[in-house]
Amino acid sequence: MAANAKSFLADAGYGEQELDANSALMELDKGLRSGKLGEQCEAVVRFPRLFQKYPFPILINSAFLKLADVFRVGNNFLRLCVLKVTQQSEKHLEKILNVDEFVKRVFSVIHSNDPVARAITLRMLGSMASIIPERKNAHHSIRQSLDSHDNVEVEAAIFAAANFSAQSKDFAAGICNKISEMIQGLATPVDLKLKLIPILQHMHHDASLASSSRQLLQQLVTSYPSTKMVIVTLHTFTLLAASSLVDIPKQIQLLLQYLQNDPRKAVKRLAIQDLKLLANKTPHTWSRENIQALCESALHTPYDSLKLGMLSVLSVLSGTIAIKQYFSTAPAAAATTARSFDLVKLAQECCYHNNRGIAAHGVRILTNISGSCQEKDLLPLEQDAVFGLEALLVLCSQDDSPGAQATLKITLTCMVKLVKCRPHLSQSVVESLLTQLHSAQDAARILMCHCLAAIAMQLPVLADGMLGDLMDLYKLIGRSATDKKQELLVSLATVIFVSSQKALSSEIKTVIKQQLENASNGWTAYRIARQASRMGNHDMARELYQSLLTQVASEHFYFWLNSLKEFSHAEQCLTGLQEDNYSSALSCIAEALKSYHKGIASLTAASTPLNPLSFQCGFVKLRIDLLQAFSQLVCTCNSLKTSPPPAIATTIAMTSGNDLQRCGRISNQARMKHSMEEFRNLATRYGELYQASFDADSATLRNVELQQQSCLLISHAIEALILDPESANFQEYSSNGTAHVESEYERRMMSVFNHVLEEVESLNRKYAPVSYLASNTCLCNAVIALLKVPLSFQRYFFQKLQSTSIKLALSPSPRNPAEPIAVQNNQQLALKVEGVVQHGSKPGLFRKIQSVCLNVSSVLQSKSGQDYKIPIDNMTNEMEQRVEPHNDYFSTQFLLNFVILGTHNITVESSVIDSNGIVWKTGPKTTIFVKSLEDPYSQQVRLQQQQGQPPSQQQQQRTAYSRF
Repeated sequence: MAANAKSFLADAGYGEQELDANSALMELDKGLRSGKLGEQCEAVVRFPRLFQKYPFPILINSAFLKLADVFRVGNNFLRLCVLKVTQQSEKHLEKILNVDEFVKRVFSVIHSNDPVARAITLRMLGSMASIIPERKNAHHSIRQSLDSHDNVEVEAAIFAAANFSAQSKDFAAGICNKISEMIQGLATPVDLKLKLIPILQHMHHDASLASSSRQLLQQLVTSYPSTKMVIVTLHTFTLLAASSLVDIPKQIQLLLQYLQNDPRKAVKRLAIQDLKLLANKTPHTWSRENIQALCESALHTPYDSLKLGMLSVLSVLSGTIAIKQYFSTAPAAAATTARSFDLVKLAQECCYHNNRGIAAHGVRILTNISGSCQEKDLLPLEQDAVFGLEALLVLCSQDDSPGAQATLKITLTCMVKLVKCRPHLSQSVVESLLTQLHSAQDAARILMCHCLAAIAMQLPVLADGMLGDLMDLYKLIGRSATDKKQELLVSLATVIFVSSQKALSSEIKTVIKQQLENASNGWTAYRIARQASRMGNHDMARELYQSLLTQVASEHFYFWLNSLKEFSHAEQCLTGLQEDNYSSALSCIAEALKSYHKGIASLTAASTPLNPLSFQCGFVKLRIDLLQAFSQLVCTCNSLKTSPPPAIATTIAMTSGNDLQRCGRISNQARMKHSMEEFRNLATRYGELYQASFDADSATLRNVELQQQSCLLISHAIEALILDPESANFQEYSSNGTAHVESEYERRMMSVFNHVLEEVESLNRKYAPVSYLASNTCLCNAVIALLKVPLSFQRYFFQKLQSTSIKLALSPSPRNPAEPIAVQNNQQLALKVEGVVQHGSKPGLFRKIQSVCLNVSSVLQSKSGQDYKIPIDNMTNEMEQRVEPHNDYFSTQFLLNFVILGTHNITVESSVIDSNGIVWKTGPKTTIFVKSLEDPYSQQVRLQQQQGQPPSQQQQQRTAYSRF
């Protein structure tokens, strides 16, 4: 509990964090000043953890200066520890404020008589090259040390030279000739030459430097034909070309030449490795001749290992633009059939090769060709690809070795890709998977179930007739509680949920529950329940969550499961909706809302400071408000039926003696307008939830988007049918039929959207103006149709795969957050905003931060003193800046005016912009208070005016004082 309290306080604000950071630094400093070497080393190696926890410059600067002192006065072992810490904390180096002082303390060791101390210093300088790229004394020391007679020092100088060459154009240009002389010099040992050559890969700062380096490498390749020299030189050649970009086609030709003509297998392997590097980096530079040469080499080589390498290069190229160039630029004299191309011949030959890796690359090439090339003469390759995939599936599913599993993953990935671009092949692919599922090993079954689920999510290919096979297999899994069996239970249940488009039959539920009782643990049951919630099988999910309630140890977990049970029950209530039965619809929605309110109470209880469940709470609150809006709309439509038409409203009012009958229709129209505005407001809130979900996966974001579109659809229908039928525009709402649908839920929602739009449009065109009865029926049916699609709770509701957060620090900042910062009203406040981007275990899995947008605004909270006439521009501060984080750190400054006396509230809010330019409102929002005080001279003038002194006398007094 104390540890939790401490971490909570440490994250509460920048002031507390500084105090905590200082105490941690003092603790380490005590260890550094210890007389025992062990304690000093322990203190040094704990610094990277400190940097990770408190990544702001003020602490990092102090810490590195202390480490530099240790480096200066300590022994070589301590220096080595400091070097390792510096290398581990490379991304924090640019936060050192006193770079000169830091370098001065480190550099003093370069004059030591101990060559090992000098070597460690050189490596230290090399590790710091990113912050001191143009330090001439460092450049000079490296050049001197390259001539040393001590091997350790020379190797350290080579390391430093490589690092400085990568950072500094001047150093690279200056050292190039020196490196060239050493490499070509007869006195330089061969092993030293092998270490010097890789420095040339960094000579890419300008064209002339790159050209001279290429010439030197060309000479080396011909002058030193030994295997080691050729391998190192060719690899350096490739890295230089990849960095300078201009010589890549020449490099591809050179590597192909070595691949074809050099008899040494080691050189051929290196050539293949470098060709793959260039295929990944610049596939557009590969000509048809290059691919043809690689195909010929692969066709004629007798070695499987080399053939595997060449096919891996071709499989990379087959998934890029290079494959289209290969087929589009075929010579006119060549035969027109697809099978006559060497690449296709090679792929077909390899599909049934006895080496699994070669066969996998063969089918991948055929799959990529079938997917990317739509020409008619390439269509026969589809069947070749399917046959090859089925053969590999049979081969690998019987073998549970790691190699077979890796090949099976490639095969199944190709199957999903082929079905996605060639839907007509889906039936045969699914049938072969289901057939093979019975005889496969457990590890292979799990992967095959994932593949089946992925295909079925895209296309409704799993018919009800296939459910029997799946259920038989589910019963046969056995009573074993091994991890593989548990995983297989989850995977098979997922396929069953995807394949049963409607509600699960009681027989299927019984089989799943029996199997879970016999062979599963609680975690497996939870995962299956989670999958049921994702696929919309809420009845099954509710029963599983109910059974798990008593099996958890924490009350937070209990409340979490209870909330999921209530949400599933609420969605289950909505499955009983029927068209044209509006009273039962209202009771179903009321029942669902009752469960949702219970669930949101449990969900709030399940949240903790470390896991606030903000997305889940936001999503459920919006669902509750959406259901209430739907209920209100149905009520309004029902009440509209009881209101008399305008033509006879007056007569009915006079007859019944109830004057309210006269304006019933008007009041209902006002309620309809209110309802439309409510749906638009809900759509805006869904948009805000979308913008706040930077870490969500694409399926979750698409789900939120569909909810938003349903709100906009209903608001548009209300406007088009009741409020403003004449100006209704249907063009902007027409759906794009070519958009690819990713899930069954999306497919059903899009079908409802299209149906409702067609209904509204046909009513609008047939009957102008639209009759109230028809419009009410259309709106109520639209609501019921939307609610009948079972809601899908997507992955982000249960699981966060990517985690990104921003920590802000403002300076100046008060010691106590409640205290204001004092500023004179005739001065500007320079507000420095620093920030650190913090990631989870998988940074950038779905999207990456391109830049951070900082918005600073100030609001006057309380005014002090008299009111003055001040220009409106000076009354508020509204500023925005975009900064790009470097090594997850950013910093910028704002100049703020506080002309009006009093207390101002400054709010700094951050949002992020991803690599596609989309803005995400991630936060955080930080607030400080500023007290604007009157400057002394103005205060003196004001006091004199209050005492009644004339202005001229004030001016005379001021002039008299100013003489002295």
